[in-house]
Amino acid sequence: MGIIEKMRLDGKKGFVTGAARGIGKCTATAFAEAGADVAIVDLDIAEAEKTAKEIAAQTGRRIIAIQTDCTDKEQVENMVNQVAEELGGIHFCHNNAGICINAPAEEMSYEQWLKVININLNGIFLTDIAAGKYMLKNGGGSIINTASMSAHIVNVPQPQCAYNASKAGVIQLTKSLAIEWAKRGVRVNSISPGYIGTELTLNSPTLVPLIEQWNAMAPLGRMGKPEELESICVYLAGDTSTFTTGSDFIIDGAFTCF
Repeated sequence: MGIIEKMRLDGKKGFVTGAARGIGKCTATAFAEAGADVAIVDLDIAEAEKTAKEIAAQTGRRIIAIQTDCTDKEQVENMVNQVAEELGGIHFCHNNAGICINAPAEEMSYEQWLKVININLNGIFLTDIAAGKYMLKNGGGSIINTASMSAHIVNVPQPQCAYNASKAGVIQLTKSLAIEWAKRGVRVNSISPGYIGTELTLNSPTLVPLIEQWNAMAPLGRMGKPEELESICVYLAGDTSTFTTGSDFIIDGAFTCF
């Protein structure tokens, strides 16, 4: 069997949070194209159902949509149970849901700080633990968390201390769980994308004025594309990455190299 065949995900089942659009939609599509059945998990159920139908038609795989608030422990646990029941198991997950609030630290409200931390870090924790418990009882699996290059640098010119702190926390959480579960069959890794040109980013009145400055600072002179994150996620979800755990993969076009 060649390496391409080995990297396929035939027979595997998994879910992606924040998958209705953007990066999550791209990785969910990639998992399905590689042969997996996938649950599209998002708070926006209408968009999640639309995405699920689109990916199913495109790939022929079983794709379901589940509405979940990833900051709600009961909802997350119910989602994991539903994925396992409807798809027939959970072999991988990509915990990708997140938000960013740009506000100067001295002006940021405590409510804003808590909202970012709750979704970006607490939500990842809840999803990791719920999925991890299932995997620990059922032969193992692979967990992929979305961190950010913002865990490694401080972005400029936009002020986003809560986002940066939350993503740094995701990486340390990833490493901690990887160590705890290393000998029990559950691998935990993170990806740290740089500036990615999602539909949301490219159409945000707040962010569009910053794109020219970001590109001027970028060694490649451009933002990344969501599709440029797909292959690393397929690798991490599959059986060719069985010696890979506790790692953070920076995909930023060398932005953090200086």
